Amino acid sequence: MSKKERFSLIEFMQRFGTEEACREYLVSKRWPDGFICPKCGARNGYTLAIGHIQCSGCRYQASVTAGTVMHRSHLPLTKWFLAFYLVSQDKRGISAIQLSRQLDVTYKTAWYLLHRIRKAMGRRNGRYLLSGVVEFDDAYIGGPTVGKKRGRGTEKSKVFVAVSLKDDEKPKHLCMQLTKNLKQASVKRFAKTHIQKGSTVRADAFRSYPPALTKDYALEMQPYDPNSGELHWLHTLVSNAKAFILGTYHGLPRKNPQPYLDEFCFRFSRRDFFGQLFDRLAIAVVSSG
Repeated sequence: MSKKERFSLIEFMQRFGTEEACREYLVSKRWPDGFICPKCGARNGYTLAIGHIQCSGCRYQASVTAGTVMHRSHLPLTKWFLAFYLVSQDKRGISAIQLSRQLDVTYKTAWYLLHRIRKAMGRRNGRYLLSGVVEFDDAYIGGPTVGKKRGRGTEKSKVFVAVSLKDDEKPKHLCMQLTKNLKQASVKRFAKTHIQKGSTVRADAFRSYPPALTKDYALEMQPYDPNSGELHWLHTLVSNAKAFILGTYHGLPRKNPQPYLDEFCFRFSRRDFFGQLFDRLAIAVVSSG
């Protein structure tokens, strides 16, 4: 697509108004250098009437949606694509109720679509490691805490948060991951999965951080002080995530809240390419296997 990327609904329907057009677009994203048979590796194939690509060598029939979050869905590709479009066109996201009205489907179907899309976002996020200077801390997201403990004693969802910084100290990429606890093993597991070894990690001096991070990272730690201005971007993004989730989804669901965090991180890490979000979302979906 062009640099413009963002297009009107009329332009979208003209381009993706048929199953064939949607399928051809997915093929171009899944096999950008030409079809490669998933079974034998041959590079020649032809499209069947049912939309599958049959390998000229071993006769294997490959579906463009196989192994993705769209696999075995009974929804037409045009509905999926319209969902991609609606999700990508508003920085605030879209709720299942809104999506069900726009697509003329049931709430259950709309919820299913959004759940699968967020799953693809999460998988795509997981392919990248934060590097360079990384702010790291834990946060707590959930309903209001009235008459209950706050801070690290709260009953809200515990979340590890890490944000990498550019050379000008502005935020680059964001990761938010639910955790059952803040023990050394959990900190180490999160860092190993999401932060490149050798990076500089800025964090407060919470007791489980130094022993979990000292071996693989350069540490810049300060005693916790809410008025110090340390970890400025991280705390700002946590506040933004809470506002995003509360404003669009009216709060974080107690059951399986991670996909909502994945969506916020996916959007934030691609904020400089908002006009291209449809294209990047499509890539995330076809590579979500």
